[in-house]
Amino acid sequence: MAGAERTGAGSAGAGLTEARCAGAGAAGGRLGLIAAIALVMGNMIGSGVFLLPASLAPYGWNAVIGWIATTAGAMVLAYVLTRLARALPEAGGPSGFVSAAFGRAAGFFISWIYLVSIWTAVVTIAVAAISYLSSMAPALATAPAIAAVVLLWLVALVNLRGVQAAGGFQVVTVALKIVPLVVVIVLAGGVLLHGHAALPPLAAGSVTLHAVNGAASLTLWALLGFESASIAAAQVRRPEVNVARATLWGTGLTGVLYLLVCSAVALLLPAAVAAGSPAPFATFVARFWNPQIAGLVAVFAVISCVGALNGWTLLEAEMVRAMAARRLLPAWFAATDGRGTARRALVISTVIASLFAAMNASRTMQALFEYLLLLSTSASLWLYLACALAALRLGVARVPALIGALYSLWALWGAGIGASGLSFVLMALGLPIWLWMKRR
Repeated sequence: MAGAERTGAGSAGAGLTEARCAGAGAAGGRLGLIAAIALVMGNMIGSGVFLLPASLAPYGWNAVIGWIATTAGAMVLAYVLTRLARALPEAGGPSGFVSAAFGRAAGFFISWIYLVSIWTAVVTIAVAAISYLSSMAPALATAPAIAAVVLLWLVALVNLRGVQAAGGFQVVTVALKIVPLVVVIVLAGGVLLHGHAALPPLAAGSVTLHAVNGAASLTLWALLGFESASIAAAQVRRPEVNVARATLWGTGLTGVLYLLVCSAVALLLPAAVAAGSPAPFATFVARFWNPQIAGLVAVFAVISCVGALNGWTLLEAEMVRAMAARRLLPAWFAATDGRGTARRALVISTVIASLFAAMNASRTMQALFEYLLLLSTSASLWLYLACALAALRLGVARVPALIGALYSLWALWGAGIGASGLSFVLMALGLPIWLWMKRR
């Protein structure tokens, strides 16, 4: 396909802006409103909803409050993004908003750390898929990082078939992954109605700010991705309308689903059982319904993770391509084939994600998942914080922007100095690339 490739940056000249990148893709965008909503929901509904009940079980009711706080914060930030898109349609995406407010250098470093967050996110999702697969094939648990690398490349092959194929795959997997969520919600309602289990009491002093903050840091991972439609605006039809709709509808629907389903699993299962389960959804169904059906739930969970992995893989390639087209990365990465696929960006991104997995191969399944989860979350938060500050500076939706900025700072603190500090170091590692591109 090398002969069919074209380099987007080469024909635009040194003054290429994000607006032109977005505009070029908008006319021939391959994702309609339904596919754009599927991209947002598919990227959000992935590994988090199926594995987080195990991590959240020790928090009890603090996790419920954490979900509410996280969903509210995500909705505020999503609203700020849509207002920025309306005020600055020429910016082309979140990093463009930051560039407009604080300059090109700030835009590069925010784009870079967000790209790093995507690389770690795809590894985290792949590990979650392997975790559920291990409940059916225990041998996979002995080498989760290697199995995750294999899955990364299988999904990359799907994306190499083109954006349209990846978008169609995303719609199908979103429809399938909602099935077990609805099953668990209905089952939880029946369990409570017939008295087969009861919610733990909300004892005085059991809810603390520290515990809520810790739970919220974990739940934010599950809501990362509400910006997906904005990042992939160049691939969305009528982005001036559909990006905002997809962002708000996708975020709201996903938040409500998460609150209901994760709270049900974490609160109705005994805390020790939920915390020790590699597949808490399957454990919940096996305990309150049927062990055979539980195996089917595990299959749906794997489909959900693979669907999310597909969406984030599409997004990482698009992010690298867009940065190259804006001359923030070498123009070589901006090349696309006849189907609009940034093959070079996709392959290089998959290689880097594989290295992230290999570097942490010594960790256990749950430790690997939680470590990469917090790292990816804190890395994404820099983008959210920068966009909120950009809105404040540009005078766009100032009150929501202020709330969004405070929420982002609170979430960075909750992720811990280890993850947030490392994400800042990873951002600084982009400095040699910035200096090299600036000199060129």
